[in-house]
Parts: sequence; C-alpha cells; structure tokens
Amino acid sequence: MVQKKVTIKNPTGMNLRPAENLCKVALRYQAHSNFEFNGGTFNLKSILSVLGSSARCGDEITVTCSGPEEQEALDAIIKAIEAGLGG
Repeated sequence: MVQKKVTIKNPTGMNLRPAENLCKVALRYQAHSNFEFNGGTFNLKSILSVLGSSARCGDEITVTCSGPEEQEALDAIIKAIEAGLGG
C-alpha cells in the first residue's frame, strides 16, 4: 500500500468533468485506489463516489493505492490532480 497527500488544484473542485477524468486515470491500473477526505473514504474508480466527496479547490486529500501496479497508479493519479484534472 502506498499513499500521498495532494491538494485539489482544479478551480471547480470535483465536479463532473474532473471526477470523470480522475476515474479514467484510476481505471487504467489494477490497483485498488481511493482517497480520504473530510472523514470519508471515496473509491477513485467510481464517478459517483468521487462526486460524493464534494472536494473543492484547495482541499487536501490523501490518495491510497494497494495491489498490483500500486506505485504506478498513485503516481498517475497524483500527476493528474496536480495538473488540474483537465480543467
């Protein structure tokens, strides 16, 4: 299991398009991927789960990946979030 804290950079937070882009990145890997925010745990491979987090620009989340390709998945997810999730 690997994890890292990252700050949401997308100006609109986790609305539909950024959430979709984040899920697409997570789905490329076999690792189980989720993030913790505001006392909850959210599945990065489920757009409804990501949307349900209500994470906004400037919020800090902790991304956790476990299983096959965990480091590759974590690196790609962190990179996507830091790049703004296409926003």
